[in-house]
Amino acid sequence: MAINDIIDLLMFAVLCVLLLMGYPVALTLAGTALGFALLGYALGIFDLNFLSALPSRIFATTQNDVLIAVPLFVFMGVMLERSRVAEDLLESMGRLFGRLPGGLGISVFVVGALLAASTGIVGATVVTMGLLSLPTMLRYGYSRRLAAGAIAASGTLGQIIPPSIVLVLLGDTIASAYQQAQLAKGIFAPDTVTVGDLFAGALIPGLVLVGLYIVYQIALAIIAPHTSPALPLPETDKNGRTIARALEALVAPAILIIAVLGSILLGIATPTEAAALGALGATLLAGYRAGPSHSIHKGRAPVLLAGAATLGLIILTRAFDLRLARVNIPLTDGIAVLAALSCCVLLLYGTLISLLRLWRSGVLRAVGDETAQITAMVFMILIGAAVFSIVFRGLGGDDTIHEWLTGLPGGEVGAIAAVMLVMFLLGFFIDFIEIIFIVVPIVSPILLAMGFDPVWLGVMFAMNLQTSFLTPPFGFALFYLRGVAPPEVKTSDIYLGVMPFVLLQLLMLLLLSVWPGLATWLPGVMN
Repeated sequence: MAINDIIDLLMFAVLCVLLLMGYPVALTLAGTALGFALLGYALGIFDLNFLSALPSRIFATTQNDVLIAVPLFVFMGVMLERSRVAEDLLESMGRLFGRLPGGLGISVFVVGALLAASTGIVGATVVTMGLLSLPTMLRYGYSRRLAAGAIAASGTLGQIIPPSIVLVLLGDTIASAYQQAQLAKGIFAPDTVTVGDLFAGALIPGLVLVGLYIVYQIALAIIAPHTSPALPLPETDKNGRTIARALEALVAPAILIIAVLGSILLGIATPTEAAALGALGATLLAGYRAGPSHSIHKGRAPVLLAGAATLGLIILTRAFDLRLARVNIPLTDGIAVLAALSCCVLLLYGTLISLLRLWRSGVLRAVGDETAQITAMVFMILIGAAVFSIVFRGLGGDDTIHEWLTGLPGGEVGAIAAVMLVMFLLGFFIDFIEIIFIVVPIVSPILLAMGFDPVWLGVMFAMNLQTSFLTPPFGFALFYLRGVAPPEVKTSDIYLGVMPFVLLQLLMLLLLSVWPGLATWLPGVMN
């Protein structure tokens, strides 16, 4: 084994050890890389001129329009969390399904899927669901293992159900790797893959996974009814008001999800534009919930008008040519432009009212602080990963990985199996962001050059990362749940409770492997 190969492997091993010791991720990535760059220079196997590419790499990152979606989706998720949308959904769905055996468990999965599509933040979803649902499930006689497993599993759906921060970061990384793979083949007019393609590819597998969870809950309620009994509902809930309350809690988040995801899938908006729409919609929804029901200026009317104006703008944009920089504007287009300007005024008024309410309640500042912290963490890790990637490639790491993957028995199948296993194991110890920024850029060009579909590969990565979030003993979702679970729920209950759901996720990975069309069919139709 050459000295370069030894240094590459040692560099990766030192990084993993330092991360396990709890050092800050971004600084560990950059510090490890710079240390090994100096070591490589001393040994005569690394050229320090490689580091001159770092400023241009960081500048290109800041110019990447796709990554603007990250803070916007984070803002959307945090705003919905702070506006107590999850609490209303869980309470209403519990009342709606609770009268059925296993109904409360089903409601947890349904709400988990909705929160995944509206927040995409695993930690926030698991903590919220754990605080709100776990005590209720235990109080009504649900098995501690089932309750813990259901909440942890539903909380991780934000990894795979779009719009998801994981898919945004993966989509940008896969797109770059796909271009590299095609250029390596001599294709100088490469095809592109977008974040929207990855959103479309992940939608069906994500919904199928939710379906598997629900089928498991129904089967368990039939086979072992003592694990998930029906809820005794009070007399006041045995009428149409239960359905009405459930619909009231469901409508606004559902409209927001459909608007964000639908605008991407239908080609109306890019993921970044859709993220901006989601952030605006979450702000209006929070402002609506914060306002009393009386008075035009202090009530909910301005927010409702702003919501209607947003819908009107979308319709007008699709139906008419609203460009003003034209010599001749037809009468119908002119009327549409005036209508659009009116909608903009209403939207601005409703948004300002919502922001004022949220500022006075302290919600806006808390949301802004948390969004800034999460976004700064993501981009600091991205910069650290850029340093690590440059040094790793300068030491010949790409060649080492390529030789290793192509030399495995089984050809392409052996290579993808090895990469999936490594990512699965790494998911025990380091966060998905580090895996996306460190591992995926290294292995993706090699796998894509072997002929794998980029959308399918991205969805497989996302599903794999989601599975590692759940797997004992180091799954991050388990730590989140342990932090909010009541004392009677033991750690062993959490570990044993998630195992059936880990098996269901592995089954989903197997189904994706056997039928890649689950991930590639919808993007093909949309394109």
